[in-house]
Amino acid sequence: MQAENIIRDLRAKNINPIEVLFLNSMEIEVRINKEDFKAACLFMHTKLSSSVMALFAVDKRQVNGNFEIRCVFLAKEIPLWVSIVISVAEGFLSFDSLACDIYSSALFERQIKEMFGIIPEGNPDQRSLVLHEEVCPEGTLPLRKDFTPVQAVSKKEYQFNKVEGDGIFEIPVGPVHAGIIGPGHFHFSVAGEPIVNLELRLGFTHRGVEKLFEGKTLEQGLKLSECVVGDSVIGYSWAFCRAAEAILGVKIASGVFNTRAICLELERIYNHFTAISGIALDVGFSFPAQFISVLKERVLRLNKKLSAHRYLKGVLSLGFARNIFDKEAVAYMLDELKLIKRDIKEAQGILYGSVSFMDRVDETGILRKKTAEDFGVVGLAGRSSGVSLDLRRVFPEGYLQAGFRLVKKDRGDVLSRLIVRLDEIEESLRLIDVFAKQTDVLESPKINFPVQGHALGAVEGARGPVIYWLEVSDGKIERCKIVDPSFQNWQGLSISVLGNIVPDFPVCNKSFDLSYAGNDL
Repeated sequence: MQAENIIRDLRAKNINPIEVLFLNSMEIEVRINKEDFKAACLFMHTKLSSSVMALFAVDKRQVNGNFEIRCVFLAKEIPLWVSIVISVAEGFLSFDSLACDIYSSALFERQIKEMFGIIPEGNPDQRSLVLHEEVCPEGTLPLRKDFTPVQAVSKKEYQFNKVEGDGIFEIPVGPVHAGIIGPGHFHFSVAGEPIVNLELRLGFTHRGVEKLFEGKTLEQGLKLSECVVGDSVIGYSWAFCRAAEAILGVKIASGVFNTRAICLELERIYNHFTAISGIALDVGFSFPAQFISVLKERVLRLNKKLSAHRYLKGVLSLGFARNIFDKEAVAYMLDELKLIKRDIKEAQGILYGSVSFMDRVDETGILRKKTAEDFGVVGLAGRSSGVSLDLRRVFPEGYLQAGFRLVKKDRGDVLSRLIVRLDEIEESLRLIDVFAKQTDVLESPKINFPVQGHALGAVEGARGPVIYWLEVSDGKIERCKIVDPSFQNWQGLSISVLGNIVPDFPVCNKSFDLSYAGNDL
């Protein structure tokens, strides 16, 4: 399958693009008439076997008087990002909803409505997603270019979906929780012990991150990208770099790639340690929980030793990466990781050797493959349900040359998510060993500023694909769209707990290890 064949088959469906732009070797955009939007997206969804990876609006009124709607799919076989693009005139602020046919579009459509006021006609759920009615009055459209903050306070209340019947009762939890986690409200409907519905409400710490990027230079944007999600510094900053470098036309050297990849795998390892420790802790298995927490701390101290920052801030720059892996640093890192590999094996033996622990995680919180695909669940959560998507395999850039091995399981329960995490840690340690042998002396490329253009960049972060779409004009960022893997995966968590008892929710929650910050952008 080639990009040209996709366009040919699209035309065979009587959908004739206004324009097809080949932006770079990994991205095309297909501009079509507004009335063909739904048919074109359904075609791409089926043809590419892709969920909606991103769906967002762009305010282009200062350029041509219109808004744009962009729907992004992933052709894994080529590999290629395919964007379907339509214009929406200011006097006709609506577009055909995909939500009833492609479930993975539903949340994106609600986001477009609340951020731009463009109505997804036919979407059965038009409620606000992150801008809470209690504090954001109607007419608050923060991602429009002419947005001005509204000070008035609304008296409206959010309406949760109501479950009725004999013996049904509700358990509201949050938004404030015990421990150091983000705020989120979990609204359980329960029949006796089993959960029959779980509705999540997030957005309590929405920060307006995408708006903050507007008007910044690419260098300033890179610094901001490191702060979007605190435990995913490399995932976010590398995805930003990929989008910016595509606009700049910069190709990174192999040594730069290897440095970035080592940092990304270190980030993946300590994030997996966080989740595994949390799973053990939430079933009351304290010793391995504390043991694995110590391993996480050792990785963070290793990071500081290498880069002078526990979360690896300041390593990446546009087209480049700091040369933090000289021979002495590589030798130190590999020695430390050998000890960590030995210790995680011991922790794994303790977990798998406990009958009571295995009983709590086996067949708990099951998310079926079909459901995961329908709702666009990605990353580790998807791979634990049999979804074969990992961007490290889609966009090679060194991972395929390193013999990258995709890890997945099919059962979709807590145990599957635990096994995938442990196996991915082992694979990350192997990849680091390969990349560390190829860290060349790095030289900074010459970059010409200012620039203009737009492009998409993505990497497989610890939780899944981190996606950036950037539009730049005269060297300044005009629009920045970010998709965190947790955005779709929260839905997967709410479905996985159905039929489980309430006390199993925490362990299901930890097995997904989703990000509040990544959702509350």
